[in-house]
Parts: sequence; C-alpha cells; structure tokens
Amino acid sequence: MLTLTPGEISPILRDYGILSPAAAQTELQRYDYESKGPDTREVRLILRVETGDGRSLVLRLKNEPEAPQKLMEAQSRFAALLREKGVETPRAYRAGEDYTRRYDLKGYPVVAALEDFVSGELTVVDLPEAEKTGALLAKMHNIAEAEDAHVDGPVLFDPLGRNDLFRFSLFTDLGDFLRETDAALYREILRRHDLLRERIRVLEQAPRYAVQGDISDCNLYRTGDGRLGVFDFNNCGDNGLFADAVMQAVFEARLMDYPEDLEDRENRILEAFLRGYDRERPFTPAERKLYPSLFGLISAFWLSDLKWDEDSLEARVKTGDREAAKARMEGILQNLTELPEMPV
Repeated sequence: MLTLTPGEISPILRDYGILSPAAAQTELQRYDYESKGPDTREVRLILRVETGDGRSLVLRLKNEPEAPQKLMEAQSRFAALLREKGVETPRAYRAGEDYTRRYDLKGYPVVAALEDFVSGELTVVDLPEAEKTGALLAKMHNIAEAEDAHVDGPVLFDPLGRNDLFRFSLFTDLGDFLRETDAALYREILRRHDLLRERIRVLEQAPRYAVQGDISDCNLYRTGDGRLGVFDFNNCGDNGLFADAVMQAVFEARLMDYPEDLEDRENRILEAFLRGYDRERPFTPAERKLYPSLFGLISAFWLSDLKWDEDSLEARVKTGDREAAKARMEGILQNLTELPEMPV
C-alpha cells in the first residue's frame, strides 16, 4: 500500500511550482487494489494536501490500466480549457509544459496531477440547483463544440455502448426464464426495444466532443458568490452532446440526494435540468423528436430495476417468482410504449 509523508509529497509540489512544503495530508479516496494481491502496483490515491503557506491542494496519484498518462493529461487540459472560458473549475497546476508527471514512489509507478481544493460541495439537488446544473452542462458543451475539444476516453453515459444507467443485455441474460414466464410478452419487449434502438442509431452519426462525464451533486460546488462549479474529471471522455445531456439529466433526477419535501421529485428535477440546459443550448427539433425513444430505453432497462434493487427483475428470477417477474416485464413494456415528450 502506497503511503506518503508530507516530506515525501513536498518534492512533487515543487515540480508543480509550489515552493511551500507540505504540512499535512488527508486521504480523500483510495482504491483497495491490494485486494488483488500484495504484489499489485495499481494505485488510485487522492490526497488533500495543506501547505505551510496556507494552500489547500488535491494531489491525484494513479497507476491504472484504464487511466494512462495520455488520458489524464487530456482530461486535465479540458478542465483547464473550461476554466479559461469561464466555467468554474479548480485551478490545475502544470509541471513544466504538462499537467501530469510520472513518478516512482516507493516502488509504485504513478502519474500525478495537482489542482486546488475547493469547498462548498453540494450535498442535495433542489429545483434551482438542477436548473443551474443543466445550464452549466450546456455551457460546457458549447465550449467543447466551439473549441473542437476532444478527450479520447470512455464515458459513463454512452447510450450506444456500455453505460451506468441502463443495459438491455441484463434483460436478455434472463431470457430463458422470462420466455417461459410469458413468451408473447418477452417477444414484444424485444420488438419494441429493436424499434427504439433503431431510432436512436442516428446518434452514431453525431459528432463527439469532450464532456466532463459525471455531473452530480458530489462533483458540484457553490462558490462564495453563488456560482456553480464542477470538479472531478476522472470520467471525462468523448460523447455525443445530446446523449450526454439527456443521460446526465436522468442521472441527476434519479440518483442524487434531494430535499425531503420535494413532491414529484423525479419529473420536476428532470424538467428543471433540461430547462436550464435548453436556455443555454436550445434543443433542436430533431433532438426533441429523438428524446422519447432515448428516454424510453433508459427507463425500460434501468439498471436498478433490472439488477440492483431488492425487488429487481433479476432477484425475482432467482427466487422463481414468475408472477412478480411478469409484473416487471409489463412495466418494461409500458416504458417502451408510453414515450413521454421532452418536458421543456
């Protein structure tokens, strides 16, 4: 396990132009790669570092196959571009000409990146914050398109690939049981999926640009003057901008923390997010026409409904509960059939 003292961190800071030595550090994140075995050299260690002159910094140290230096450098450069163009993001520091640098620390080969620590992290998303978040995402998209910015990396929310919101393959993996439960219903779900999937294939032709990739309450912060900022570009990559907007909107509407007294929360948060986005980057008629099909697929094959919830479809299949599994299937078909228009 890689551990560092302030004295071992100070030379890294000097490479980034921070001459005041590290005085203290706390761990913000550490991945337990040691569970793979004591000889692993994989690292993800994120430290908050306090310096003798009162600075508060974030030092990211990584050795991960999916996060090579080239990708980390591109992510840092995109974050710096957004900051240059007026988006509130933490200041990233350079070591010479680059934002990243390789080190061998106690036998661990790592890539380092350094930025300012920011406070004011959001803990809940209400309607005003959702609208501000949508507007912030639109501003970032406008900059990425205008500057032809690209980061050659995967994203969490690609509707045409593997993503963290919905997955049709989880449904078909349960196909034997579901066909035996109601073959006609199963076939109709497949037919409707194929129809909507064909409609959204137009997204394959959409240009892809750099996106932050993970707009959420835990990656947003409020500045002292009330502006909304964003940090954590670990999932930054290239995506179609419309697809990113819709999937980020659904993500914020379903998977964040919200005020307890907010009624009809999901629909209202979704509408507020999309309204903020549309104000900064108006949706085109073609995008509005495409929205129902994309939203229907997301809702029908929502990962929590298929796998993670206690009463998920997978859980019902494992217990052999055909009645509950059929009810879940009927809900899936409803989501594939009753397609809501874009709510803004």
